[in-house]
Amino acid sequence: MSATTAAAVPRQAKRRNRSHRLPLGALFGVAWFGLMVVVALTVQWLPIHDIATPAGPSNLSPQWAREVLGTDEVGRSVLSRILYGARTSLAIGLAATLLGMVVGGLMGLFSVYFKGTVSWLVDILATTVLAIPSLLFLLAIVLALEPSIPVLIWSLSVITIPPFMRLARANALSQMSSEYVEAAQVMGASAGRIIFKELLPNAALPVISYAVLVLPSLIVVEGSLSFLGFGVQPPTPSWGGMIALARPKLTTAPWGAFIPCAVLFLTVYSLNQIGDHLRVRFDVRDSNL
Repeated sequence: MSATTAAAVPRQAKRRNRSHRLPLGALFGVAWFGLMVVVALTVQWLPIHDIATPAGPSNLSPQWAREVLGTDEVGRSVLSRILYGARTSLAIGLAATLLGMVVGGLMGLFSVYFKGTVSWLVDILATTVLAIPSLLFLLAIVLALEPSIPVLIWSLSVITIPPFMRLARANALSQMSSEYVEAAQVMGASAGRIIFKELLPNAALPVISYAVLVLPSLIVVEGSLSFLGFGVQPPTPSWGGMIALARPKLTTAPWGAFIPCAVLFLTVYSLNQIGDHLRVRFDVRDSNL
């Protein structure tokens, strides 16, 4: 091996190591979202006030000696409601994303394998949902049913099914002509084995990376519905509901709206950074949808 070739090997190794490092934005995203997940899972054991019981007189400004983020107009701890709001927003967003990913992904795989009527029905369903503006569709469902967390989860999952279905379908279509799928068909493998053993593992990574991009969108939509009064109902805390409650006092006490806005922004930003990194790493392009 020549000296030039020997010197190029360490440089290539370093280049590969750098390519596997998370960029700064993704590192921040992992740290912040990890913190939110830990808070959501352990908030009931944290030394904070109850979300429904007044912690003191109303004080919309931060009080570093007592309530760090102050109290709302009825004296409830803003810190407590922010932390419990993280549980509410993440639970709704994660549940709706997971439901849409599973249902949409399976629909996409089934439509590729069975084709014909199944593919036609799946296309009609996806086109119908996509033809209706998402916010109007959600408002119609929430107005037709009683606003609640289960209703929010189901309605949010419905609008995510078509994108997941199309992404899974695009990846499965490229695999149907592959040698391992054709070999499985020649050997007489059942439809379930081909779908779940051959197509699903290869379509899973792009679908999961896309789910990380869908999650912050659903958190924003949930916050918008709560802000309008059609989402999470009081006394359950929600970031969107806290912003709506503090809106009349933006000029005199902006902290009440600024703090939940900042937490919502950082959560959505962190998830977008993680999702962008996964999209680049697993080559999930919008053209695949």
